[in-house]
This record gives sequence, C-alpha cells and structure tokens, in this order.
Amino acid sequence: MRPTLQTVLAAVCLLALLAACTPAVPSVVIYTSVDQVYAEPILKQYEEQTGVRVLAVYDVEAAKTTGLVNRLLAEMDRPQADVFWSGEFVQTLLLKENGALAAYASPQADSLPVASRDPDGCWTAFGGRARVLLVNTNRVVLADAPRRMADLLDPRWNPSRVGIANPLFGTTYTQAAAVYAALGDEAAQQFFTDLQARGVRVLDGNSVVRDLVASGELDFGLTDTDDACGAVEKGAPVALVYLDQGEGEMGTLVIPNTVALVAGAPHPEQGRALVDYLLSPEVEAELVASGWIQIPSRALADRPACPAELPQRGMLVTLAEIYARLERAKTDLTDIFLH
Repeated sequence: MRPTLQTVLAAVCLLALLAACTPAVPSVVIYTSVDQVYAEPILKQYEEQTGVRVLAVYDVEAAKTTGLVNRLLAEMDRPQADVFWSGEFVQTLLLKENGALAAYASPQADSLPVASRDPDGCWTAFGGRARVLLVNTNRVVLADAPRRMADLLDPRWNPSRVGIANPLFGTTYTQAAAVYAALGDEAAQQFFTDLQARGVRVLDGNSVVRDLVASGELDFGLTDTDDACGAVEKGAPVALVYLDQGEGEMGTLVIPNTVALVAGAPHPEQGRALVDYLLSPEVEAELVASGWIQIPSRALADRPACPAELPQRGMLVTLAEIYARLERAKTDLTDIFLH
C-alpha cells in the first residue's frame, strides 16, 4: 500500500520532533599554522577523548601563519574561530596588539616557565625549536667550530662557505630581531653590516642552508633544529651547535608554539577546554615524540634522539622585547642586504 498523506505528515512531524530533542554535538573551531601531519592526530585524539567535534582550519599557504592571521583580523567583527595555535610567536603577538585575542589563564600554564605566559593572559607559549649552527663535520673539526654569533665574522672562515637564510623572512628574521633586543640597535646593526660585508651566502631558506651544509658545499650555517635534525636522521655528516652558551653571552633563541583564545569566540567554553588540552604536559610529550617539538618547555621522561642535548642558556630577552624590535630590524636589514 502507498502511504497516505496523513501518514507521511505524521512521519515528518516525528522526525522533526526527534531532531529537536536530540542535543547538538558540541564543537570547537581552531585555526592552526602547525603542520597538519603533526596537529591533526592531536586534535583527533581530543575529539575521541571528549566527544567534542574539532573543526580545524590549517594554513597551507607558502606564507604559513600570515594567512590565518589576516583571516582572524578580518573576522574580528564576527569571529569564526575559538582557538589559535601557532608554531611561532610573532604573529600571535601581532594578534594581541590588534585586540584579536582574549585573556585566559589556563591552569595548565602553571607548570610552564613564567616567561612562557603573556603578562595579560592573552597567549601561552610552550615547547618549540631552537636556532642552531649546523656544522659539516667532514669540513670542520667540531671543537674548532664557531661558538658565538660573533664568530661568524672571524676571518679564518671562508665567507663563501658560511650560509644563512634570508634575514628578512621567517625564523632568521625573528633571530635578527632577537639579536637587536639582546645587543641593542647600534651593535646589532653593526654586526649585520659586517656579516654582509664579509660576503656570507644568503640563501632562500633554512632547508637550503641545511642541504648545502649536509652536502659539504657549506662548512656551516644557521638553521632551525627541525631542519638540522632532518639532516642528522638521514645520516649526513653534521652536528648541531647552540651558540652563545657562555657566561655573559646572549644565549640561544628558542621559538615556541603559542596558543590563544580568540576574542569573541563563538564557543568560548569549548575554546578554553581545548587550550587547556593543548597546553597539557601529555600533548607536549606527544609533539616531542612526533618530531614537531625539539625543545620542550618541561622536563619530560622521553626525548627523541635529536637534538642529543638541550641548550643550557636561552636568550634573556622576552618574546615581547623581540617583537618590539622587528620593525627596526627589518628597516636596517633591508638597507644592509638589499641596497
């Protein structure tokens, strides 16, 4: 028998009633510049543990974090995201400066160093990567390798065999701003002027520096621990050196992950819960194990083989002090390296 119109209407009404009575699945929206291969398993695990649906937007642009930051700024009148998770800190501080982040003091931050917490509670930093000198041990006796940034100016080194990534971009730019914060504007400007005058090779990125050091075309060069460890794991004849580790020296720059709650988040309760999860020691340990983090913020039971040691002396300047020197550094470096 074909159903009557009354039967069909009754079925439709029943379905509508059931839908109205079924509680909506809670959800949370996260924008993240962390490589999807590392972030996605962490977020899927959170879904499984909590039953909260995680809607993740990954930045796949060549500019990485910049694309998501521009989106968050454009959405400030009607925020779509709840949480921002970045693999660096510069763009996070830019969002704070523009009022795009909300204050939230996560209880998980209590186990992190004080310097990892924004004084206003708008972001929290945790483990990341460090800037290192990658040395080809077939070309340079490790004991003789540079130990300070200033050693890159030593005339005993052939400048055509010393490499840095373009200092106007990426983590090399961040490191340059950190040098400005540590040494002061005039001393930092002089260092980079001398570096350029020496004729060191300026390359397209950290991975290019790594590859040329690994192949022996460069004796050594500045790069990040994630790139450096990639060369180590492939069996290249290289070693990592943390610079400026002596008493009174400026220390090694560590570039942390940052997590923040978005101002006006559509799901603030779920956003705060996800921030707590991402800042937990368990997640940091998982990100160390996966290779995303090489320099943890906490003492962890298990560590990967690379890097074999952690830096003993980080830079004494704060993330905010580094951020404050970015514009001065860019102005000077543009003049030094492009003009």
